[in-house]
Amino acid sequence: MKLLEERILAEGIAENQDVLRVDGFLNHQVDPILMEAVAKDFAEHFKNEGITKVITIESSGIAPALLTAKELGVELIIMKKQPSKVLYKDLFQTVVASFTKDTSYELTMSKKFLDENDHVLIIDDFLAYGEAAAGAIRLVRMAHATIAGVGILIEKTFQDGRAKVKENGVNVYSQVKIKKLAEGVIELEQ
Repeated sequence: MKLLEERILAEGIAENQDVLRVDGFLNHQVDPILMEAVAKDFAEHFKNEGITKVITIESSGIAPALLTAKELGVELIIMKKQPSKVLYKDLFQTVVASFTKDTSYELTMSKKFLDENDHVLIIDDFLAYGEAAAGAIRLVRMAHATIAGVGILIEKTFQDGRAKVKENGVNVYSQVKIKKLAEGVIELEQ
């Protein structure tokens, strides 16, 4: 997606070979015009898939996922990174390793919002090692729902996230693919 590529090249900050900061328009401050364009692209790509729900993991995926759900005319489910004490007995749960934060967290989703009649689209901001996407896929499958695909804003193709998602039998659509990061260097796949 050209508009997202341009913003990454203009404002993204490559800290090192693993970390790309996009906090000026996606992770901390959010550009609603850009998110609307991202959402329209996802909706166009997945329009014939019969999607009944859009799912994301808190928090950076919420803006693009919400607008994608709006474009598709369906509801959004937000998976939480820690169990709610109020909902604890009615949750699907799985553990996800976070390489960025060098820790693990418990990913949770309420059982009452998803079932075997749902066909979902998972939206996330980054695809790197694929742990978050694999965790989301596990929770969706616990609910016996089906998955239309995973929509990613920024994929780091030099890491193995795509392979991990595909191992789960799920297709990935990435709007921007980055083939190399280094301090001050961002190289996109064409």
